[in-house]
Amino acid sequence: VQLQASGGGLVQAGGSLRLSCAASGNIRSLGTMGWHRQALGKQRELVAVMASGGGTNYEEQVKSRFTVSRDYAKNTVYLQMNSLKPEDTAVYYCMAYIKSGKSRQYEAYWGQGTLVTVSS
Repeated sequence: VQLQASGGGLVQAGGSLRLSCAASGNIRSLGTMGWHRQALGKQRELVAVMASGGGTNYEEQVKSRFTVSRDYAKNTVYLQMNSLKPEDTAVYYCMAYIKSGKSRQYEAYWGQGTLVTVSS
């Protein structure tokens, strides 16, 4: 099982980016999927996640600007980021709880991280 993230880059403040993360491999079931981020010198924090049933949870500072969504057929989670601010600069990591072919319970998997840089 692996998560492959894409879509990071450099954008000016006020701009938009869309991150994508696809899960692949021997997947029996997908649970919650979403995004965390880690800025330089800071701890990793939750940005936005979506449960398999569609419920969402957002970090307070991004709630009105970011939207998490999923394509269940493609095992993919997206993060649409609008009105980006310099303080959104970070490495963004996708994550997913996955029950793989060899496991009896959901386990957390992480993508490789994609850098988002917002210039002022």
